[in-house]
Amino acid sequence: MEFGSVIIIIFIILVVAFILYGTLADADFSLMYYHFLAQPKDFRNKVVWITGASSGIGEYLAYNLIKRKARLVLSGVNVERLEAVRNRCLTLSGCADENILLVPFEIDKFDIHDECVKKVLDHFQQIDILVNNAGISQRADFADIDIEVDQKLFNVNVFGTVNLTRKVLKHFLERKKGHVVITSSVAGKLGAPYSSAYTGSKHALHGYFECLRSEMVEENIHVTLVCPGPVFSAITDRCVTGKLGEKYNHTQQATDKKMKTERCCELMVTAIAHKLDECWICIQPILIALYLAQYFPTIFRKVLLKLLFNRQRVMKMRQGR
Repeated sequence: MEFGSVIIIIFIILVVAFILYGTLADADFSLMYYHFLAQPKDFRNKVVWITGASSGIGEYLAYNLIKRKARLVLSGVNVERLEAVRNRCLTLSGCADENILLVPFEIDKFDIHDECVKKVLDHFQQIDILVNNAGISQRADFADIDIEVDQKLFNVNVFGTVNLTRKVLKHFLERKKGHVVITSSVAGKLGAPYSSAYTGSKHALHGYFECLRSEMVEENIHVTLVCPGPVFSAITDRCVTGKLGEKYNHTQQATDKKMKTERCCELMVTAIAHKLDECWICIQPILIALYLAQYFPTIFRKVLLKLLFNRQRVMKMRQGR
């Protein structure tokens, strides 16, 4: 076969692969590779602490991990919902009651973080993985947001996560091993319009935890940043606006074009098991948009944003409609 023919065949294969990926993929290349070729077997003897575990990603992550033999610490503010998640975990796994500990608390109450860590260590004597999943979302025009809303979102999404991680990090350093997982967002990689406080908080997480990763290179402590796109989650229903205490009027519908929570958590467990540094989990066309923004930033921002994105289209995309 002539060299020119080989090049043409390779080109056709690459084009077909790109089309298939752009049509079917719901995660970045690395995560897709590990998920299909090296899925995790179990988390036996691992203690995993999940914040924001009463609903959404945190809830389904708990179900996924308990089926893989993990021991769980579930935290959130809704005790009734945490109890329901715990009972579901017991049903799914048949594990002993003591393998699941509830530690309800508000993540932005920084002064009780030491007490919460002590409660976990008194019960399990160890923490292997901390999943920082607690957070709130927000929708409002940049110009219409009161500074108190920015402060609230940063206290919950950023400073609560950072402070709790610092408390647990002391334990990781003593044991000379540990794993910090952060539920960021596609908004942590792109400027999600009409959500500047939320977007800013997710970008801030990347700054803090990329720095932590650099500091922990020689300490056997890993950092995984997970960036989901639109997912069926109660975080959308609890979304705030630009005024403190005001809720954004939005209810999810079964027909919304969002990723199923179960699928997101399946992929997330793979990322955790293989200690991936960063992963993107989202449906198309958002996944392709992430790649374009990452590798062709000027073209993406100066050409595609102006051509393809307007307020109505962006809001529909964010709501899965």
